[in-house]
Amino acid sequence: MIKGVTYLITVALLALASTLVSAYDPSPLQDFCVAINNTNSAVFVNGKFCKDPVLVTADDFFFPGLNIPASTANKIGFNVTLVNVDLLPVVAEGTLLVGFVTSNPNKLFTKVLNKGDVFAFPIGLIHFQFNIGQTNAVAFAGLNSQNPGVITIANAVFGSNPPINPRCSH
Repeated sequence: MIKGVTYLITVALLALASTLVSAYDPSPLQDFCVAINNTNSAVFVNGKFCKDPVLVTADDFFFPGLNIPASTANKIGFNVTLVNVDLLPVVAEGTLLVGFVTSNPNKLFTKVLNKGDVFAFPIGLIHFQFNIGQTNAVAFAGLNSQNPGVITIANAVFGSNPPINPRCSH
Protein backbone atom coordinates (compact mmCIF):
# COMPACT_ATOMS: atom_id res chain seq x y z
CA MET A 1 0.00 0.00 0.00
CA ILE A 2 2.79 2.46 0.97
CA LYS A 3 4.72 1.52 -2.15
CA GLY A 4 1.65 2.33 -4.30
CA VAL A 5 1.18 5.75 -2.65
CA THR A 6 4.87 6.55 -3.10
CA TYR A 7 4.63 5.58 -6.77
CA LEU A 8 1.55 7.83 -7.30
CA ILE A 9 3.22 10.78 -5.57
CA THR A 10 6.36 10.31 -7.69
CA VAL A 11 4.32 10.16 -10.92
CA ALA A 12 2.29 13.21 -9.90
CA LEU A 13 5.44 15.23 -9.12
CA LEU A 14 7.04 14.24 -12.43
CA ALA A 15 3.87 15.18 -14.30
CA LEU A 16 3.77 18.60 -12.62
CA ALA A 17 7.48 19.17 -13.19
CA SER A 18 7.26 18.38 -16.90
CA THR A 19 4.17 20.44 -17.69
CA LEU A 20 4.63 22.92 -20.55
CA VAL A 21 2.69 26.15 -20.22
CA SER A 22 2.34 28.78 -22.92
CA ALA A 23 0.46 32.04 -22.46
CA TYR A 24 0.13 34.88 -24.97
CA ASP A 25 -2.33 37.38 -26.37
CA PRO A 26 -4.15 36.20 -29.47
CA SER A 27 -3.19 37.77 -32.77
CA PRO A 28 -5.32 40.85 -33.41
CA LEU A 29 -8.14 40.57 -35.93
CA GLN A 30 -7.61 44.17 -37.03
CA ASP A 31 -4.82 46.77 -36.85
CA PHE A 32 -5.98 48.16 -33.49
CA CYS A 33 -8.86 48.33 -31.05
CA VAL A 34 -9.48 51.63 -29.30
CA ALA A 35 -11.59 50.57 -26.30
CA ILE A 36 -14.93 52.33 -25.99
CA ASN A 37 -17.79 52.09 -23.52
CA ASN A 38 -20.57 53.19 -25.91
CA THR A 39 -21.68 49.85 -27.35
CA ASN A 40 -24.10 51.51 -29.82
CA SER A 41 -21.29 52.89 -32.00
CA ALA A 42 -18.71 50.15 -31.49
CA VAL A 43 -17.47 46.91 -32.99
CA PHE A 44 -16.86 43.88 -30.73
CA VAL A 45 -13.37 42.43 -31.37
CA ASN A 46 -11.21 40.14 -29.19
CA GLY A 47 -13.39 40.67 -26.12
CA LYS A 48 -13.51 44.48 -26.26
CA PHE A 49 -15.88 47.02 -27.72
CA CYS A 50 -13.79 49.02 -30.19
CA LYS A 51 -14.27 52.50 -31.58
CA ASP A 52 -15.16 52.55 -35.28
CA PRO A 53 -11.73 52.67 -37.02
CA VAL A 54 -12.95 55.50 -39.29
CA LEU A 55 -13.47 57.69 -36.19
CA VAL A 56 -10.09 56.93 -34.57
CA THR A 57 -7.53 59.77 -34.23
CA ALA A 58 -3.93 59.97 -33.00
CA ASP A 59 -5.25 61.28 -29.65
CA ASP A 60 -6.76 57.82 -29.04
CA PHE A 61 -3.19 56.45 -28.68
CA PHE A 62 -1.86 59.36 -26.60
CA PHE A 63 -1.63 59.90 -22.83
CA PRO A 64 -0.03 63.12 -21.49
CA GLY A 65 1.34 64.06 -18.11
CA LEU A 66 3.24 61.13 -16.63
CA ASN A 67 5.90 63.69 -15.66
CA ILE A 68 3.46 65.45 -13.28
CA PRO A 69 3.75 64.07 -9.73
CA ALA A 70 0.51 62.77 -8.26
CA SER A 71 -0.42 63.12 -4.61
CA THR A 72 1.15 60.60 -2.24
CA ALA A 73 -0.69 61.95 0.80
CA ASN A 74 -2.37 58.65 1.62
CA LYS A 75 -1.94 55.75 4.06
CA ILE A 76 0.56 53.89 1.89
CA GLY A 77 2.55 56.92 0.73
CA PHE A 78 2.53 56.33 -3.02
CA ASN A 79 0.41 56.72 -6.13
CA VAL A 80 0.12 54.56 -9.25
CA THR A 81 -0.90 56.13 -12.56
CA LEU A 82 -2.43 53.41 -14.70
CA VAL A 83 -2.19 53.62 -18.47
CA ASN A 84 -3.83 50.61 -20.13
CA VAL A 85 -6.27 49.71 -22.90
CA ASP A 86 -9.22 50.98 -20.87
CA LEU A 87 -7.60 54.29 -19.85
CA LEU A 88 -5.46 55.14 -22.86
CA PRO A 89 -7.77 57.81 -23.90
CA VAL A 90 7.19 57.71 -22.36
CA VAL A 91 9.02 60.47 -23.08
CA ALA A 92 11.54 61.35 -20.32
CA GLU A 93 13.30 64.28 -22.06
CA GLY A 94 13.03 66.10 -25.37
CA THR A 95 10.45 66.28 -28.11
CA LEU A 96 9.57 63.44 -30.48
CA LEU A 97 7.37 63.17 -33.54
CA VAL A 98 5.91 59.66 -33.45
CA GLY A 99 3.47 57.81 -35.63
CA PHE A 100 2.35 54.66 -37.36
CA VAL A 101 0.69 53.61 -40.60
CA THR A 102 -2.29 51.25 -40.69
CA SER A 103 -2.32 48.31 -43.10
CA ASN A 104 -5.47 48.87 -45.12
CA PRO A 105 -6.02 51.64 -45.98
CA ASN A 106 -2.53 53.06 -45.40
CA LYS A 107 -3.59 55.80 -42.97
CA LEU A 108 -0.95 57.79 -41.05
CA PHE A 109 -1.44 58.66 -37.36
CA THR A 110 1.10 61.12 -35.85
CA LYS A 111 1.56 63.03 -32.61
CA VAL A 112 4.22 65.33 -31.12
CA LEU A 113 5.31 64.04 -27.70
CA ASN A 114 6.89 66.10 -24.94
CA LYS A 115 8.29 65.12 -21.54
CA GLY A 116 5.83 62.87 -19.71
CA ASP A 117 3.77 61.89 -22.76
CA VAL A 118 2.96 58.33 -23.83
CA PHE A 119 1.96 56.98 -27.24
CA ALA A 120 0.88 53.40 -27.95
CA PHE A 121 1.87 51.76 -31.23
CA PRO A 122 -0.49 48.94 -32.27
CA ILE A 123 1.27 45.58 -32.56
CA GLY A 124 2.78 44.73 -35.92
CA LEU A 125 2.30 48.10 -37.63
CA ILE A 126 5.05 50.15 -39.25
CA HIS A 127 5.90 52.95 -36.83
CA PHE A 128 8.52 55.64 -36.27
CA GLN A 129 10.00 58.03 -33.72
CA PHE A 130 11.86 61.16 -34.83
CA ASN A 131 13.62 63.71 -32.60
CA ILE A 132 12.26 67.09 -33.71
CA GLY A 133 13.66 69.06 -30.77
CA GLN A 134 16.87 71.05 -30.41
CA THR A 135 18.23 68.72 -27.69
CA ASN A 136 18.70 64.98 -27.21
CA ALA A 137 15.55 63.01 -26.48
CA VAL A 138 15.15 60.10 -24.05
CA ALA A 139 12.22 57.71 -24.36
CA PHE A 140 11.27 54.34 -22.91
CA ALA A 141 9.61 51.57 -24.91
CA GLY A 142 7.58 48.67 -23.62
CA LEU A 143 7.40 45.78 -26.05
CA ASN A 144 5.30 42.63 -26.19
CA SER A 145 8.08 40.13 -26.75
CA GLN A 146 11.12 38.85 -24.91
CA ASN A 147 13.26 39.62 -27.95
CA PRO A 148 11.28 41.77 -30.40
CA GLY A 149 14.20 42.78 -32.63
CA VAL A 150 14.30 45.76 -34.93
CA ILE A 151 13.64 45.79 -38.66
CA THR A 152 14.50 48.97 -40.54
CA ILE A 153 12.08 48.61 -43.45
CA ALA A 154 14.00 50.51 -46.14
CA ASN A 155 17.22 48.69 -45.27
CA ALA A 156 15.46 45.31 -45.22
CA VAL A 157 13.71 45.81 -48.56
CA PHE A 158 16.34 47.75 -50.52
CA GLY A 159 19.47 46.38 -48.83
CA SER A 160 18.76 42.66 -48.75
CA ASN A 161 21.51 40.20 -49.63
CA PRO A 162 20.97 38.92 -52.25
CA PRO A 163 18.97 41.89 -53.55
CA ILE A 164 15.28 41.54 -54.29
CA ASN A 165 15.10 41.25 -58.08
CA PRO A 166 11.70 40.99 -59.77
CA ARG A 167 13.39 39.93 -63.04
CA CYS A 168 14.79 36.69 -61.68
CA SER A 169 12.61 33.62 -62.08
CA HIS A 170 12.67 30.35 -60.19
